[in-house]
Amino acid sequence: MITLTKLDKTKNETFVLNCDLIEIIEERPDTTIRLVNGKHFVVAESSAEVIAKVVAYKRSFYRG
Repeated sequence: MITLTKLDKTKNETFVLNCDLIEIIEERPDTTIRLVNGKHFVVAESSAEVIAKVVAYKRSFYRG
């Protein structure tokens, strides 16, 4: 699970995403995350930041 920030001009709302459901990450120019179930989220983080968060989570998870 990773914490991300919804891209909303009026407020910075964070949410937790199950990173195992990520199918594709696009930057056009905002970062859009599409999930395997068809849902999508536009986030404030760049695709590199999202990937870094996923890698950090997976490392912590598999270290035990």
